[in-house]
Amino acid sequence: MSKENQQTKIPGAEAAAQDANFLFPVFLRLEVLEVLLVGAGKVGLEKLTAILNNSPQAKVSVVATKVLEEVRELAENYQFVSIGERPFEEADLDGKDLVVLAIDDKEASKTIRDLARERKILVNAADKPDQCDFYLSSVVQKGNLKIAISTNGKSPTAAKRIKEVLNKALPGELNEVINNLHTVRNRLNGNFEYKVKRLNDLTKILVERDTAEKERRWRKIATYSLLIFAAMLIGHFIFSYLPLRQMADDTVKWYQTLDKNFHWMVMAGFLAQLVDGALGMGYGVTSTTILLSAGVNLAAISGSIHTAEMFASGASGYSHYKFGNVNKKLFRVLVIPGVIGAILGAILLSKYGESHTAYLRPILASYTMFLGLKILYNAFRQQQQKKKFKRYGLLAGAGGFLDSFGGGGWGPIVTTTLITKGRSPRFVIGSVSLTEFFVTLASAFTFFTLQGVSHWQVIVALIVGGLLAAPLAAKLTGKLPRKTAMILLGALVIFWSIRIIIKIF
Repeated sequence: MSKENQQTKIPGAEAAAQDANFLFPVFLRLEVLEVLLVGAGKVGLEKLTAILNNSPQAKVSVVATKVLEEVRELAENYQFVSIGERPFEEADLDGKDLVVLAIDDKEASKTIRDLARERKILVNAADKPDQCDFYLSSVVQKGNLKIAISTNGKSPTAAKRIKEVLNKALPGELNEVINNLHTVRNRLNGNFEYKVKRLNDLTKILVERDTAEKERRWRKIATYSLLIFAAMLIGHFIFSYLPLRQMADDTVKWYQTLDKNFHWMVMAGFLAQLVDGALGMGYGVTSTTILLSAGVNLAAISGSIHTAEMFASGASGYSHYKFGNVNKKLFRVLVIPGVIGAILGAILLSKYGESHTAYLRPILASYTMFLGLKILYNAFRQQQQKKKFKRYGLLAGAGGFLDSFGGGGWGPIVTTTLITKGRSPRFVIGSVSLTEFFVTLASAFTFFTLQGVSHWQVIVALIVGGLLAAPLAAKLTGKLPRKTAMILLGALVIFWSIRIIIKIF
């Protein structure tokens, strides 16, 4: 290739080389070297801080015509740092291995650089890349790990930013990992006997593990064999000695002694639990509507529902209280009127429920249909702004009374009224749920005191139906849109209520 061709191609190669960083990174043990720092202003303070942070035992001589007070304070904490407040002298270079220049005077900096080079001393000049033999890089340190960052003197700001990013990104456990690897390296390095012993130990462990696995496998086979044999013995005993046919006949006879509408009662508990799981309310309204259709005694309906619902409402109220969903002031305003209303409703229904069934049944059917219409109305009603509402006691008393007397309605009446008045749904639901436990307890206790447990079949049926529906209800919780669930509940309650009214008339 001719010289002319070489000259035409070299400039391109040089341009590419200029974009690269050809600095060779070296980590120096400054505790065995002598460092001269010329300048003790803000730049000098920055350079001295960087040196001492990385090498606290570094031997640094500081020379400056004016020394910043912060430099003096920093030097007091390190025994190998000395300060001379005077102009630079050539003798200051005697015995030095590195020179760091932190002065603004470019000519003075160049003079000191030339003197140092004559003595073959490496120089770093702050903010003067052309005078530098080495650069003080930004350093990331995690224990024994140290990473130096250099931008070839072009952008110290970029180097500092990269340092901050790496400091956040690198985990603190790196030092522990490095120490562990160092320990393993020291153990294995050149120690052949240790390696052989370690290999034998590992082989022994693997053999023991394989033996233990085989023993576990045979133990498992033996255990399963014993369980199968035990099952065969138990099965032989059951089929040979227990009167299964008689037990089946007795079960059928016992079922025949139950109320003829027992299956309707179970269905009431099942559907009520489904509705409550999907919507968070509506247990009483749903079960009351179905039980009314089945012809169950009015007092038995309300007493059974409140007894079966008491445990669920207690768990719900406690959960809301635990998670901070209860407004204590709202709870105190609601609980006493609600309990009084529930007791009055239970007393009135117990006294007149049997003798005035012909009048009360259509009234209750109309009441449940009203609740169904209210639920439908609330499903389509938009949230309103908060309004001033004072009749909390009257609302709670009416809700408790109608809940006891009608077998349900505490949630649809009290909860929806307070939410539509603009109060926070979270604290309304939490406070009303906790209050509902005391209302339900008061109602169930009153019915139990006045009637005993004559309606135990209804209670059992509701609990059985609820248990059967519980897994499905848990799946439905939060899956069905609230508006859709309210529309379905309202339509269901209205349908059953109309059916009851038609049967009566």
